[in-house]
Amino acid sequence: MAIPDFIVELRARVGHAPLTLPAVTAVVFDEAGRVLHVRRADDHRWALVTGCLDPGEQPADGAVREVLEETAVEVAVERLLGVEALDLAVLPNGDQVWWLDMAFRCRAVGGEARVNDDESVEVAWFPPGEGPELDARQARCLELALVEKQAWFR
Repeated sequence: MAIPDFIVELRARVGHAPLTLPAVTAVVFDEAGRVLHVRRADDHRWALVTGCLDPGEQPADGAVREVLEETAVEVAVERLLGVEALDLAVLPNGDQVWWLDMAFRCRAVGGEARVNDDESVEVAWFPPGEGPELDARQARCLELALVEKQAWFR
């Protein structure tokens, strides 16, 4: 997976020490009400679209960018689903990250779903409840996108 240049520069100074980084999760629905999933290249698990924000990037803009980069689907952000500081993650290369994740409900407005970068090996739409198993946090994001009207936080 491509590591953004600003993180490569930070890591040159701090090594694998924990960094707090902003991230986004996009729960994308098409006109039929199906949910966009990607099969990650690193662990081959199905997931919602996620990614790290660029310096100074607005979170909703980052969600739009990440979905387009990873899946070639153009989206409009509909609402904030939740904000959550995630547990410390240790990445395969040893880097430690505290992700501050902002999840958004989005709707597809253009493009055709396909693998569009090296971060995933498969992209597909699934009806809610019929898709592959998601981790607990992403399953909560999907549930919030289906039922909640106000943003969730812990």
